[in-house]
Amino acid sequence: MTTKELYIGIMSGTSLDGIDTALVEIDNNQVRLLDSYDHPIPDSLKQRILDVSLGQQTSLPEIGQIDHLLGKLYAQAVHALLDKSGHKASDITAIGNHGQTVFHQPAGQTPFTIQLGDANIIAALTQIDTVADFRRKDIALGGQGAPLVPAFHQSLFQSQGSTVVVLNIGGIANLSVLRPQQAVIGYDTGPGNMLMDAWCHLHEGKAFDKDAQLASKGNIDQALLSELLKEPYLALSAPKSTGRELFNLPWLETIVSRYSTSVADVQRTLCEYTAQTIANEVSKFKLGDNPELLTCGGGAHNPLLMQRLAELLPEWQVMPTDDKGVDSNNMEAMAFAWLAYRRIHNQPSNLPEVTGASKLASLGVMYFADK
Repeated sequence: MTTKELYIGIMSGTSLDGIDTALVEIDNNQVRLLDSYDHPIPDSLKQRILDVSLGQQTSLPEIGQIDHLLGKLYAQAVHALLDKSGHKASDITAIGNHGQTVFHQPAGQTPFTIQLGDANIIAALTQIDTVADFRRKDIALGGQGAPLVPAFHQSLFQSQGSTVVVLNIGGIANLSVLRPQQAVIGYDTGPGNMLMDAWCHLHEGKAFDKDAQLASKGNIDQALLSELLKEPYLALSAPKSTGRELFNLPWLETIVSRYSTSVADVQRTLCEYTAQTIANEVSKFKLGDNPELLTCGGGAHNPLLMQRLAELLPEWQVMPTDDKGVDSNNMEAMAFAWLAYRRIHNQPSNLPEVTGASKLASLGVMYFADK
């Protein structure tokens, strides 16, 4: 009797560069990517999400409308993936949907996290059971609710005598630290592509700095870099997580306004900022003679950023996860397919040593298709 099941993972990250969907086959926790599809987010909806995420004045009707529109958009992405792959809804055990984070505040008197994208709509329109709302139970248990992918990384990669760090560079950069005979560590290091993308869009009208073309024209402003590196979040101990509520364009513009720096120099400095904040954390975990830094996410395609990580971490082998047989572009979407699998089978999916939660838990809420 086969134990193989098919799942779809959906991820739309802080960079808002599209909706990543992944169709995976899972057999006893072994995950194989069958197909993927990147669905665009309309510019008008993207702007509404950004307005909410940056703390601009909003209303309950606006939140409700975005929630509804995203639910429909996620369902469209699933239908497109099914059409591309040749599979039917009835082939899929469940969808795992991360949702679009619009605010993440895991500390303080009232810790909370908000992801939009109505999973009831996804389940109804796709006729596939859907698992969503992965983060809030971990927060209810005293955790950060993030990052959630280290458990998935642990299932994919093994450390053989030396440290393996899996680095996802999305809007925010987060890492999973796998060391021999030690508990997994994982947290957000700080900005990934978020500030670089925001600056490039503001001054060049482009969604991102393709091939670091703008950054490569500039020079590092050491005074600006030094001030950026003083951000208190960087000095916090793990577990910790962050997002656009801290590292955003207004935050950046306030700092940059104190310097007479060209557009290209700021872009180059932001690339260095991401590289140094990552490397400063990765370097803490070197064990063994052959430590590896495995990169995934959009930032893994930034040649200048990858060059600087290799230069800042000369004792590490820096390579994309593709070199280990795992698609670097679809890692997070695959992770949420796996998290849905864990919820369907009532298996724990958080790592308390990573998030700070009081105990293991099977994360996610079920939204049934009522077929």
